[in-house]
Amino acid sequence: MRITNKMMTNNALYNINTNKNSMSKLEQIYSTGKKIQRPSEDPIIAVRALKLRTNLSEINQYYEKNIPDAKSWMDVTESALNNVNDILKQMNTYCVQGSNDTLTKEDRNSIVTNLTQLKKQVYAEGNAQYAGRYVFTGYKTDTSLVFNKNETDYNYEIEESLTGTGIESIKKTMNSHDLSDYDPADPGNSNLDTKPNMVNTYRLQLAYNNLKTEDDGGKIEISYPRLDANGDYELDGDGKVIYDTFNGNIVSVKSTDAEAYQPEDGEIQYIADTGELIFSDDVYADFKNLKEIKVAYEKDSFTEGELRPENYFNCTVTDKIDADKEPIVYTKANQEINYEVNFNQKLKINTQGSDAITHAIGRCIDDILDSINAVAAVEDKIAETEKMLESGSNTSEQTAALNELLETLNTELTLKSEVMQTSFEKGITKLGKQQNVVNIAVADLGSRYVRLELTESRLSEEQVDFEDLLTNNEDADVVEAFVKLTSQQTIYNASLSAAAKVVQNSLLDFL
Repeated sequence: MRITNKMMTNNALYNINTNKNSMSKLEQIYSTGKKIQRPSEDPIIAVRALKLRTNLSEINQYYEKNIPDAKSWMDVTESALNNVNDILKQMNTYCVQGSNDTLTKEDRNSIVTNLTQLKKQVYAEGNAQYAGRYVFTGYKTDTSLVFNKNETDYNYEIEESLTGTGIESIKKTMNSHDLSDYDPADPGNSNLDTKPNMVNTYRLQLAYNNLKTEDDGGKIEISYPRLDANGDYELDGDGKVIYDTFNGNIVSVKSTDAEAYQPEDGEIQYIADTGELIFSDDVYADFKNLKEIKVAYEKDSFTEGELRPENYFNCTVTDKIDADKEPIVYTKANQEINYEVNFNQKLKINTQGSDAITHAIGRCIDDILDSINAVAAVEDKIAETEKMLESGSNTSEQTAALNELLETLNTELTLKSEVMQTSFEKGITKLGKQQNVVNIAVADLGSRYVRLELTESRLSEEQVDFEDLLTNNEDADVVEAFVKLTSQQTIYNASLSAAAKVVQNSLLDFL
C-alpha cells in the first residue's frame, strides 16, 4: 500500500485532535470535579443522579422544613397543655384550702379572686397560636377556641351529647330570707314563717349558662336512643340510630324561683340562667343508665373567654343582624392535621381543644364561686341584722323580730356553708378528673413527638447516606483525574512532536 505525505499529515492531525479531545475531557473532569458534563456522556450516571437528587430533595424538604414546622407546632401545644395542667393543680390547691371550714371571709374572698383569674387563664391557653394559626381548633386554624370579646350578634342552636352517668346529686338551700322580710313598722307580721331547708336533687349540667328560655323564643329538647329488646340501639332503614324525644313535662324556671330545684314527678326543670336540667326522682331513675342524652338548646349571648360551641358540638349559627344570611351548620368531627414527615408517612400534629380543655373546668369553678358568694351574702345580711339589733332604738317587738330573723339567717348560713364545703370537695374530684384528661392529651402528644424525633433521626442518617451516594455517583476522583490529565498531556505533546517530524519535509526537499 502506497503511503502519501497527505495521508501521513491527515493521520497526524487526527491523532493530535483525538488526544486533544481526550485531554479536554480530562481537564473538564479535573476542573469541575464531576465525572460527566452532559447526560450523553454516560446515561447511567445521569439517570442515577436524577433519582438521587430527587430523593435527596424530598429528604431535605422533610428534614429541614416539614419536621421543624411540626415540632414547633407540637411544642406550642405541649407548652399550652402544661400550663393548663399547672393551673388545674393551683385550682385544686385552692379547693383543698377552701374545704377547710376555718377560713375567714377574707380568705374566701382571696380564693374567689384567684379562682376567677385562673379560670380566665385556663381558657386563654386555648387560644395558643403558632405562626398565626390557632393550634386547638382543628381545621379552623383562623378561628380562636374561645370568644375574644363579648358576642351578641349570633344565635347558636346547640346539640350537646351527655350521658346518664353525668347526672349528679346536688344539695340546694331553699327558702332563703332577706332583710326585706323584716318590717320595722309591723314587726309582728314579718315574713319569717318558712324556714331555710336543704333539698337533695339530681342535676345534669349543660356546657353553658345564660341560655335562651322558651319565653325568649329559645328551645329545649331532650332525646335519647331507642333500645331494642336486647338493649342495643334500634336503627332505621338507613342504619341510623332512632332517637325518642322525652315526652314528659319540661318546665322552664329561674334559679331564684321558690320551686326551682324541686321538680314534680315526671318532670324535668330547665333552668336557663344557670344552664341546668333538674330531674325528678322517677325521671332520674329512667335516665341514669342511658349511654347518651341529647339536649338541644339555644344561646345568643357569649362573654369574653367562653368556649366557642362550634369547636365542641353540632350547632347551627344564625346571624341576628343580617336575617338574609344563610345559617352556618357545624358538625363536630375529628379534625386531624397531618404533616407528611417522610416518604409515604404522615403524622398527626394537632390536639383538639375538645380533647383537653373542656367546659367542665369552668362549670366546676362556677359552682364553687356561686357557693362562696352565697355564703358571703348571708354573712353580710347577718352583719346588717346584728347592727340593727345594736342600735338600741328597737322596741321589744322589733328586737324579737330581728332576733328571729338573725336565727333564721344563721340557720341559712349553716346550710349554705355546708353546700360550699360540698362544692369544694366536689371541685377536688372534678378538677382531678380534668387533670387526667389533660395528662392523657399530653401523653398522646408526647408519644407522637417521640415518633417525630425518631423519624427526624432516621432522615438525618438517610440525608448523609444519599449525599454519599450522590457524591460517589457524580464526583470524580481528583487525584486520579490529575494523574490521567498529566498522562494525557504527555501523550498530546508526544503526538505534536511526532507530527512535527512527519510533516517537516516540503516539496522543495524533493526537487
